[in-house]
Amino acid sequence: MAGIAGIARPAKTVEVNRMLDRIAHRGRAVREVFEADGVTMGAVAPSPQTTAISRPHAAVRDYAGYGHYAQAQILHDRLALIRDPLGVAPLYYGQTTDGALCFASEVKALIGVARNITELPPGSFYDGQRVDPHFRLEPRPPLKETPEQIAIELGVRLGDAVQKCVHPDLFGAWLSGGLDSSALVALARPRTKALHTFAGGVAGAPDLQYARTVAEFVGTEHHETVVSLEDMLRVLPDVIYHLESFDALLVRSSIVNFMVAKQASEYVPAVLSGEGGDELFAGYEYLKSLAREQLSAELLDITSRLHNTALQRVDRCASAHGLVAHTCFLDPPVVDLALRIPVEFKLRGTVEKWILRQPLRGLLPESVLERTKSKFWQGAGVGELLATHAERTISDSDFRQERILPNGWILNSKEELLYYRFFREQFREIGDLGWMGRTKNAPRS
Repeated sequence: MAGIAGIARPAKTVEVNRMLDRIAHRGRAVREVFEADGVTMGAVAPSPQTTAISRPHAAVRDYAGYGHYAQAQILHDRLALIRDPLGVAPLYYGQTTDGALCFASEVKALIGVARNITELPPGSFYDGQRVDPHFRLEPRPPLKETPEQIAIELGVRLGDAVQKCVHPDLFGAWLSGGLDSSALVALARPRTKALHTFAGGVAGAPDLQYARTVAEFVGTEHHETVVSLEDMLRVLPDVIYHLESFDALLVRSSIVNFMVAKQASEYVPAVLSGEGGDELFAGYEYLKSLAREQLSAELLDITSRLHNTALQRVDRCASAHGLVAHTCFLDPPVVDLALRIPVEFKLRGTVEKWILRQPLRGLLPESVLERTKSKFWQGAGVGELLATHAERTISDSDFRQERILPNGWILNSKEELLYYRFFREQFREIGDLGWMGRTKNAPRS
């Protein structure tokens, strides 16, 4: 992903360059700062294709794939910000001490510049005065076609989404061996001469085994990152710095992803990520306990929460190493179709993502095609390693004293306190945390 930043004041080149310095990891191939109509703005990018710096149109853009973007532009003599419908590309804003609108792709770029920091909601437009939606994630009328017809169309749209972003000569994919990442690998392999796949986990982790099975079946150049608790603790401060979060499940799922992304950056400029498949096609185990009439609303809700949880993990883990991550399940035509697929085709009996499995038959090994969902940190073998470490190193009395944060949020576990301590060390200047996402059902007060 690219990085953008700016201040709605002239002659702020030095300040904007400092903002870009803090997010320079998002791209070192391209860097430019310019002034237009009283606004100073700039961008960094890993390649010219991942950002648009337009002097004639006075715009900078983080381009994260078809339909996925964050943009700042002068419209009607005013700085305006716009973000893609699902928030795949991040964007934050605030006001300087003299009241000027400022913006950046990551919170760290606004520290010391903005007196307050707000996340621009997905599908929103902001002109400095009011936030207006340009997209709403809403229920759609269900399709009337047969499941066979729907499965064929779903396969076509996913294939098109992969085709849009895969380079014919060299490309990469994060591969957990789960259905979503495996599906994208199977669809990408015929479309590129060389496909590198990257898996990670502790020794003997299920993800490593299943990913190896997919790589051999499809025929990729496969790479593994095998990690230990010591490895995870060593990179933990960097993960939290880039992730800009202390949410326990989010950090836990990011650590191996972060290390896998580092390895991937040594081979390819971009990767596929299977994020979004579980939310759109009912992949989580808890969904089976819901009444069917509640399922559609729940899927919409968890999809709408991706922007500052799982998608933040994808963006930060990739961008920390100058990678571009493409989330093909969130390609607009795929999302449009998924929202119209009846829930009984997504969760059929006890089989989650049933409709997604149909167009993949023959493209993946049966063992992978029938694999049930496991969370990223579970499949990677991280499990309770970090929680156990926190239990050993944080006393009960310290946890009681520190678990209630100044803003009233309650830390759920010693593991989360461990992460918060690292976060506080690196982001002590940030008081208001209203821009931060937390895993659903995590108590805030």
